[in-house]
Amino acid sequence: MEKTETTQPLIELINVTKTFKRGKQEVTILKGLDLSIYEGEFIMIMGKSGSGKTTLMNIIGFLDRISSGIYHFRGEDVSSLNENKKSDYRNAFFGFVFQQFFLIEALNVQQNVELPMVYKGVHQAKEKKAKAQHFLDLVGIGEKMKDKTTELSGGQQQRVAIARALVNDPLLIMADEPTGALDSETGKVIMDTLKQLNEEGKTIVMVTHDSDLTAYASRVIYMKDGCFEKEVTNV
Repeated sequence: MEKTETTQPLIELINVTKTFKRGKQEVTILKGLDLSIYEGEFIMIMGKSGSGKTTLMNIIGFLDRISSGIYHFRGEDVSSLNENKKSDYRNAFFGFVFQQFFLIEALNVQQNVELPMVYKGVHQAKEKKAKAQHFLDLVGIGEKMKDKTTELSGGQQQRVAIARALVNDPLLIMADEPTGALDSETGKVIMDTLKQLNEEGKTIVMVTHDSDLTAYASRVIYMKDGCFEKEVTNV
């Protein structure tokens, strides 16, 4: 799964495996994967449930660790980072968007979007508010700043989640089935938003099982049983 580029990959996986203990058995979820991702790409990882696509995304996003192999991030070997360093990398470089929006109901829209800044140590209320407003405006719901998240539609909640993912200006956006809980029309709005962000320079890695969405990607990687089955580049 290599791309012939002279530039250094943003992400490079070399012979990566992931195994889990299931009772007395050891189950291999990822089987010797090689993958390079370059800055500015929109990568879509497709496969049926159990293919290993979400496990792969979690490894790329420092939510899980490899069992063997090598993981290079921006040219650095990050195969064996401890939990604190993985947390630092997530906060510094990644924004996450999930199928379930994971918004905190006790907080309003603005406060939800501000959370990553809190974790990063930003304390100035004026700065946090201005950034939250900017990114909510960017995803088209700037007028919802003070609303409760429970008052929003599913599509609006996902836009809040995208604004939250963007607020620390991440290098990569990791999206796991971001349209899975939405109707098709709202899903198109969310995908158009992600595509626009990609065209503005954000690198996006997205997991899906919906083949209708592959046109948005610059590269589609198909997985089956923990292996890469094929790769398609969209021109």
